[in-house]
Amino acid sequence: MSRTIREIQPHWTVIRPYLSIRNDEDYDQAVEQMNELIDIVGTDEDHPMYDFLDTLGTVFHAYEEKNYPLPAVSGADVLTYLMEEHGLWQADLPEVGSQGVVSEILNGKRELNVRQIRVLARRFHVSPAVFIE
Repeated sequence: MSRTIREIQPHWTVIRPYLSIRNDEDYDQAVEQMNELIDIVGTDEDHPMYDFLDTLGTVFHAYEEKNYPLPAVSGADVLTYLMEEHGLWQADLPEVGSQGVVSEILNGKRELNVRQIRVLARRFHVSPAVFIE
């Protein structure tokens, strides 16, 4: 057994629940623990536990990707959601085009073009990538 493994082995029982999420029960417990750690570390990259928090984020991401995949959505779906969240109507988006153009986009008859994606990303303060399938 290598020296590194010998040094880690006694601590693994304590660390394993953070780094090994096998089911939803483990996940729920890890979420509580991670939230506590976020309260302590916050966004302080100089905090001694920041790297641990960053590693936990990677573990969570892997578990969620495998067990809770996000549904595929179109740019029109994202636009519909953002319009609802901001209480907007088709006529409230003249920078995208006429009300008819916006209607065609929302009904899937027309795709968002690059110019429209850029304008919408700026307006809603999101990455342009959210509008790309």
